[in-house]
Amino acid sequence: MSKIEAFVESVCLSFKKEVIKKLVFSRPKNSEILKVSARLVSHRGRNILAFEYSLPGNTVSHKNVGEAELESFISELISSYSQANLITTVGEVEWKVSKSGKEAILGADKLKRKLEGENIGFEAAIESLDNKKNYLLSGNEDFLIKLGISDKTGRVHDKRQGKYRQICRFLEIVEDIYSELPGDGEITVYDLCCGKSYLSFAVYYYLTERKGREVRMLGIDLKRDCINWCSELAISLGYSGMTFVTDDVRNTPKGVAPDMVISLHACDIATDIVINRAMELGAKVILSTPCCHRHINDKIAKGPLSFVTNYPHLRNKLGDVLTDAIRVARLEAEGYSVAALELVDPDDTPKNTLIKAIKRGTGSDKKKARYEEILDFVLGENKGEYLKDI
Repeated sequence: MSKIEAFVESVCLSFKKEVIKKLVFSRPKNSEILKVSARLVSHRGRNILAFEYSLPGNTVSHKNVGEAELESFISELISSYSQANLITTVGEVEWKVSKSGKEAILGADKLKRKLEGENIGFEAAIESLDNKKNYLLSGNEDFLIKLGISDKTGRVHDKRQGKYRQICRFLEIVEDIYSELPGDGEITVYDLCCGKSYLSFAVYYYLTERKGREVRMLGIDLKRDCINWCSELAISLGYSGMTFVTDDVRNTPKGVAPDMVISLHACDIATDIVINRAMELGAKVILSTPCCHRHINDKIAKGPLSFVTNYPHLRNKLGDVLTDAIRVARLEAEGYSVAALELVDPDDTPKNTLIKAIKRGTGSDKKKARYEEILDFVLGENKGEYLKDI
């Protein structure tokens, strides 16, 4: 048996025994694919190896491989690399080729003896793709298919994995604050600056289908084409409680105080406008994911922060943090309990902060004074100019 065949055998046996933690192919013989890694997952009732290809330009692609094709797939893949590492719950195997062309394999015999001679708790290595704790949506929901997140079979498109994880993570946060929403009757939700309304459809589905609640969902945006598209999609899905309106969010009707206001990536001061409007409407819960933060950049006080603001790149990064910190202070001054959370991995989107605010009271003079102190420190004489636009 050749050393490559021994490595392939180790992978196949570890797959059958369900002990693979990670499989990595590195030192490529050409630059078309930089690295390939795989993990053992359970997907729709069967075990697979989920492969991720690292490509030039910081892009990736994915492929799922089942037991039937695993041996031939690994045998072909390994020929393009000079090193492969198999990491399992009970040991590791390394195959490599030196610069002189000499092959070596380490750990294969030891791993084989363990796998054939011991009764191991193999399930520990499996990561479930269907784990509802991690993914509140399976991918086959109608709204995900019609939004282009999944195909007709319910498989999430490779290029939409980031958006899928974003939606699922947002629903985890909605689940976390669900007890803050009315315990019975209709739930009113506004999506301000809704755009294509990915979150609107996800939240509506979650509250109606998973929680069995009646929901009145209002989406508002200035882009008429998006609003028309969302309206047609809601009708096609049978989401009768959803309404979409083309308008400025400042004109959101005051007749009913929303139980929750959501907003995804409202650009720059649009997030401030959303938050201010949500507070004016008396929203109990506000979930807002900001986007760009340009408004503050040329208004940061020159004095105490000049050691940062003198450098444009650092000033921009500081502006991001200061803008969201000011928003948090503003919400706290109005009686909200606030948390700033990481929504998703930065690899999915650098705009991954979520501001979660829950109304607890009317605010306090102390927190209002603290908010004013923050504005004075950060903005100095530019405070009035900063506030007039938002």
